[in-house]
Amino acid sequence: MKHALACGNWPSPLSVEQAAGAQRRFLQPRILGDSVYWLEGRPEEGGRVVLMRHAGTDREELTPRPHSVRSRAHEYGGGAYLPAENGAFFCNDTDQCIYRVESGGPRRITTPGPRRFADLLLDLPRQRLIAVCEETTGGVQRDLLVAIALADGAVTPLKQGTDFYSSPTLSPDGGALAWISWDDPQMPWDGSELWLAHVAADGTLHEPRRVAGGTRESVFQPRWSPDGVLHFVSDRSGYWNLYRQVGDAVHPVCADAADYGFAQWVFGMSAYGFLSAEEIAAVRVEQGRAEAVRIHLGSGKREPLTARYSHIEHLDAAEGRLCMVAGAAEAAPGIVAGSTGRLALLSEAGFAWDEAYLSRAQAVSFPTSGGETAHLWYYPPAHAECEVPKGERPPLILRCHGGPTAMNGDALDARVQFWTSRGFGFADLNYRGSAGFGRAYRHALDGSWGVKDVEDCVQALAHLAAAGLADPQRAAVSGSSAGGFTALAAVAFHDAFQACAVQYGISELETAMRDTHRFEARYGETLLGPWPDARDVYRARSPLYAAAAIRVPVLFFQGMKDRVVLPDQTERMLRALRERKVLAACLTFPEEGHGFRRAETLRTVLAAELAFYARVFLLKPAGPLIGLDLGAGD
Repeated sequence: MKHALACGNWPSPLSVEQAAGAQRRFLQPRILGDSVYWLEGRPEEGGRVVLMRHAGTDREELTPRPHSVRSRAHEYGGGAYLPAENGAFFCNDTDQCIYRVESGGPRRITTPGPRRFADLLLDLPRQRLIAVCEETTGGVQRDLLVAIALADGAVTPLKQGTDFYSSPTLSPDGGALAWISWDDPQMPWDGSELWLAHVAADGTLHEPRRVAGGTRESVFQPRWSPDGVLHFVSDRSGYWNLYRQVGDAVHPVCADAADYGFAQWVFGMSAYGFLSAEEIAAVRVEQGRAEAVRIHLGSGKREPLTARYSHIEHLDAAEGRLCMVAGAAEAAPGIVAGSTGRLALLSEAGFAWDEAYLSRAQAVSFPTSGGETAHLWYYPPAHAECEVPKGERPPLILRCHGGPTAMNGDALDARVQFWTSRGFGFADLNYRGSAGFGRAYRHALDGSWGVKDVEDCVQALAHLAAAGLADPQRAAVSGSSAGGFTALAAVAFHDAFQACAVQYGISELETAMRDTHRFEARYGETLLGPWPDARDVYRARSPLYAAAAIRVPVLFFQGMKDRVVLPDQTERMLRALRERKVLAACLTFPEEGHGFRRAETLRTVLAAELAFYARVFLLKPAGPLIGLDLGAGD
């Protein structure tokens, strides 16, 4: 028998330590032969990223301490390793050099210097790697496609002249190379191009030609089928769909009003792979929910591969087998692999959650400004012994993802269950601009960043409150990076929320766009308008300059090694609020960058946020709370 207890005060079996400990990250699994490779980000090891291999019943760690597998190319990295026979190649975090895994341990191939590599590709007949190289010369960064000799690490340019490159892929016979490129101010999900060139006997590229793409077409993940047909993903139809090149023509593989690609924030992303020359395994995303499907190339027929997983972050396939990072409402994302009929979980974060406490995501679509529709996942309070008292509406935490071109999925997340098992409602907002809903929804934020996404926050709260799912007097908005900007804007330009929690969020747009890294230095031209013509827009939408309108408490978290959102952003915002006697606090982490990876940081963030909401909403959660200095005579 459940008993009524005030929301926010429920005793949860999920501690801060347990919830933080469940944040091990699984990245970019790949298949080679009978082995599955993947990367594990381990908070308990200071965020070190480890290359793992699983073959048969054996599992081994290929990169011993102190090595950490991470590329810093384009700052966000990705594509940091390549499986190979008898070992692997990887980018090492501390020196950004490429190493080869051998029986005696990792051996460095390239020499330290002003280069960062990603998207490694083995050209075995020519005894070289092909890769994207971000090179700094005279303080100026540029991208190149390069060849790296396995014998001595010599780096030779293959292609240059475009602002950005990614995804090089060799034909099975080694005679052709395809790649993606794009120029500022485009981002790869806005407009990019697929190129193809002949590879001569000496390894040089000849007769390059554009196959697809442009400033209004996003191309993603070129890949060759086992029989040598070039495939790729394009959103020319309004959705990221699969295409293949036949002669000089391009044909759709399986036309569908769903996405088969992702916003390419990092290198090495994969949404499909070849089970054989006749079949593709792919991720299909419709209205923010994913599924794994099999596509028959001859007929274009599509069928589900498994109904088990609704959240898939990466998929690879080869020789009748596939692997993916996948999760579901009752399963946190982990490494799943096997034949299409016998998938098995190879590795997970170790988060086991009692069904009696499980809060399942509910898909909610709601009306928003301009007669449009936005989307979120709502998680109601859930507990084995407690229930919401009659007449009470639960406090709400509304979370805004980063990007802003990202997407919240519905997989089990210990951080969400941490709140719902304490009596909070939790909403993961996929505001206009999010991926996973087609190109039109993704581009709905163009020119409207800081307006439409913020209006979606306000309308989401209003919709949930009207449905009795949230208490509008106890509602907090939170977010990280670009989502932190949206959260701050929501309390600066509207009065719907009573608290705000921000992780490394943007508060002043002009310097954020000017001082950030090269990859997204001109992203603001799409989201806000061309600089400097739109200077007034940048200023008008900056929460820093609207700080006088903020009346609610704000809690900040900032990594001091962040090179995407510089610490000065948070320092200025905190100072502006405290000068106006607004309750505000900032917790800083000297060893963290953009995105928190260390176990002690993850624990501190959860504990501080709980103490913050307890203070603001006058809650009495079970257990001790850490102290917070909110200023203003606190």
